[in-house]
Parts: sequence; C-alpha cells; structure tokens
Amino acid sequence: MRIAAKSAGPDGDEALRRAKRADFTDVRANNLGFVLRQVRVEGRCSRADLAAKTGLNKATVSSLVAELIERRVLRESGSVIGNIGRPAVLLSVDSGYYASIGVEVNVDYMALVAVDLAGNRLLSWRRAHDGAGSSAGRSVSAIAGLAKRAVDKMDAEGRQILGLAVAVPSMIDHKGVVRNAPRLGWTDFDLASRLRSAMRDPQYAVSVDNDANLGAVAEQRFGAWADMSNMIYLTGEIGLGAGLIIDGELRRGAAGFAGEFGNLFVEIDGSIGRVEDLASIRTALIELSEAEDINSTEVEAEVEDIVTRARAGEDRVIAVLERMGRALGAGIALAVDLLNPEVVVLGGHYQALSPWLLPAAEAELGSRAFAPESGGVEVVVSSLGHEAPALGAATGILNDIDAGRMPTPLGR
Repeated sequence: MRIAAKSAGPDGDEALRRAKRADFTDVRANNLGFVLRQVRVEGRCSRADLAAKTGLNKATVSSLVAELIERRVLRESGSVIGNIGRPAVLLSVDSGYYASIGVEVNVDYMALVAVDLAGNRLLSWRRAHDGAGSSAGRSVSAIAGLAKRAVDKMDAEGRQILGLAVAVPSMIDHKGVVRNAPRLGWTDFDLASRLRSAMRDPQYAVSVDNDANLGAVAEQRFGAWADMSNMIYLTGEIGLGAGLIIDGELRRGAAGFAGEFGNLFVEIDGSIGRVEDLASIRTALIELSEAEDINSTEVEAEVEDIVTRARAGEDRVIAVLERMGRALGAGIALAVDLLNPEVVVLGGHYQALSPWLLPAAEAELGSRAFAPESGGVEVVVSSLGHEAPALGAATGILNDIDAGRMPTPLGR
C-alpha cells in the first residue's frame, strides 16, 4: 500500500484531496437535504428540535440551518417559549422566494402548474391545444409562450424560477429526447434543446420526462396515497402508460423506457390484445361513436357525453366501460404479480369513468392475480385528476432540492 501511494506522486495526492473534498461536499449536501425534509415534515420547529430529530450535533445543525436560510430555503418564523432559558426561534420552509414550473403537453390540451418551495400552488392553468394537429415546432412555440407567461408572472412577484419541466406522452430517454410520441407525431425530437432555444437559454434548467412518470411523482407527494413506497400510476388520457414508484423511488429503467403498461397483452372474452387497445379512452370513444378515429380537440367533451349516457343507464355504453375495466384489471394483475405494488392509481379521464371501470377492474384483478388476496393492492382513483403530470413536473424540481441540490438566490 505504501509503495502504491508513493508511486502515485503529486498527481495521486491531488486526486486523493479532490476525492476527500467531494466526499465532504456530498455529505454536507445530503445533510442539507435531510434538515430541509425534516422541517417540511415537522412544520415549524427549532434548531434544538432538529438536532434531536436528526441525530446531528447542535453545531452542525446551526451551520446547516444558516446555509439554508442564506439560500432562501428556510426562514425564521417566530419563536416559542420553552420551560427553561430564552425562547426558541422557529424555522419553516421559505415559501416566498422560489417557484418551479411544470407543463404537460398532450393531444388535446396543455396544462401548467407552478408551486413554491413548500409545494403550494401558485398557478394552475389549462388550455386547449391541438397537439395531434400541430407540428412539433408549433407545439414548442405554444409551450414556450405559456411558460413565458408564467415566468413573467413569477418575476413580477419577485420570485426566482428553480426550473421548468415538461411532461410528454412519450418514451423519453435519459437525455430527455422524445424518442416516440405517436399521438403527437414526434420521433427523436430533442424537445428540451428546442425549448431552451425558444426561451432564449434561460438561467434555470429545462427538462423533459414522460407524463406517467411525472404523474406518479405528483401522486407520491401530493396525492391521497402520498408516501406509498410501491405505487403504479396509470395515465388514463388518450393512450395508456404507467409511472412506477418502487421502494420509494421513481423507476425509469436502463434506457428510460420503463412503464409501457399499455403494451401488455391480455385476453378478454376470447380475444387477445394490448391493454391500450382494449382499455384506452381512445378505444372507447371510437367504439361508441362508430368513427374511424377521434377528434383530438373534443376528447373532454366526448368523455363527458359518455358519463352522461352511462348515468342514464345506456346498456351499450355501460358494457363498453365494463369491458375496459376488465381489461385494465387483467393488465393490473400482471403488474401486481411482477411488481407487488401497494396501490394502483387511475388518473386522467379514468377518474370520470371510475364508477363503471373500477368495480370491473377489481373483480378481474381478484380472479387473475396469482398473489394471495391480489398482493394486498388497492386500485384507487387519483385525487389530482388531469393536473397530476404538470404538478409532478414541478414537484420533481422540489424533490431535487430535498435531495440536497440547493439553489443559489440571484445576486449572490
């Protein structure tokens, strides 16, 4: 060991020093995130509370808190009188300075959500958008225009933008390239780069991810089943994809393509087909309208019409919805036996159709899953609705900060 160290020479010594510095930086970043998460969970708390909860010594906690306050991540928010000594100064998440922005672009609409560092909604917009009938360039201009309006509004309120993330119904690789978005007509399209150019290279990061992935991120943090460690989120828009939370983490797979739930093959009534072909909103709309395809700008209105007809007891509509539910249940059974989630969340348009989909899906799941009692999984309806992917896009930026990647306020 001594010979190896000696032969390394000055360069080896410098590499060792760099490694030690990197290790220290990583530990401090992790501790910053740890303290921030603790404040987020506890609400207002003192430095002494943090030392007791985290196990870090008081001097370390004081140093970390000082940095978090300087970075405008935490703030002092009053005091409380204890049993002994001077009042303890309370800390809370600083919700007044930063904002993160998430946008979803889909076949028939765009949605935008902005949140502060505490996760409070600052903006929640939804606009009609003919994604299927627009070129990629026109869609980029529309996304950039919507995002710019939000940025200008946040600037007017004195907020610094942490980042802009975009959710797309597509296979997205680890570089953020839209590899295949058939409903939008995009293939191998570098949306992030095009969007950065359209927004004139902003100071904040611009990223792209799959809509189901980001829906899962939102559900894990803000949904009615938040903090579940093993969850599957099903989009329920025109197509059908899945976001996978496994052991508390979003799983994208080796190349970023995990979660193509709609491509699972199932058998229903003697016919074998993909779950997406049997259980997607697009399939139901085509079958019930007896058209060759759907008008992408009228999807929401068509879904509302289906709900009205089902409530009126129209047998044909109810039969189609129940068959969709059975196909969903058959696909969920495969996912349950493979991944054993605690909960499967139905998002998007599935929320409106859930009174007819959910009972059929649960019955089919119960009859098909190999795991005893279906592995204990619950199939539930999203409480976030269509907002989930855009909210998840904004939320992912907050998760990065919670992991210790701290922002620096402008002018510092």
